[in-house]
Amino acid sequence: MRSIRVLEKPLRKVVLFAVVICLTTFAAAKPLYFYTGDFDPNNPNANGLANENDAIVNGNPYGAAVYQNFFVTGGGITVTGLFSNDLMSLNPSTAYWEIRSGVSEGNGGTLIASGTAADEVTATGRSDFGYTEYTNVVSGLNVHLAAGQYWFTVVPDDLNTAGRSFMSNTFGLNQIGTYDANLQFFNSTFFGANFTNANNEGLFPGFSGGVYAGVTTTPEPSSLIMLGTGLLGVAGVIRRKLM
Repeated sequence: MRSIRVLEKPLRKVVLFAVVICLTTFAAAKPLYFYTGDFDPNNPNANGLANENDAIVNGNPYGAAVYQNFFVTGGGITVTGLFSNDLMSLNPSTAYWEIRSGVSEGNGGTLIASGTAADEVTATGRSDFGYTEYTNVVSGLNVHLAAGQYWFTVVPDDLNTAGRSFMSNTFGLNQIGTYDANLQFFNSTFFGANFTNANNEGLFPGFSGGVYAGVTTTPEPSSLIMLGTGLLGVAGVIRRKLM
């Protein structure tokens, strides 16, 4: 009869130490402070809202942008990176980003920091509406935020492609941190929207994206798995076809 062998104690300690080092290194490289949650293609209310600057929907500094809120607690944080998860058919090399405070209906509030940075693009493994979802990350930031409520946007930039990009909505799957649901905003001169509540465009309690900051946190479940195993027209909203 075959039996399961238990690692000898010294070897078990080495393996455990290696795992701890790997997780610690990952956390240090990608210190996730806030994450709204995963896009869920199986949710009947799954959707996306235009978040793009491309050959079809463009402007200065973007064609359309989604603003997701989040809370900073305690003594504040230093933001080192931001990201958005977008259903898109673009090939961006840069992304435009902003952090704002005091945003409300028809009011962009106060712009705290903004810029254009290299876009680190990675497929999430999710897709819907004929689009593949990608994570668009801007890193190398150094923005200190005191305790309070803020809004951020990360807009993929690809003016050479007649494609589209829609920031995925989320209902909190694998959420980290806190935010005000149903208090996200959409801004686009192209679509005639002036910091309007995103729910005026559809069902958008939150958008899939996040904030990296100078703190250590647990990696996302999908990242742990990786570690363990080695044109719908010029519309602002993508909608599911009725069968």
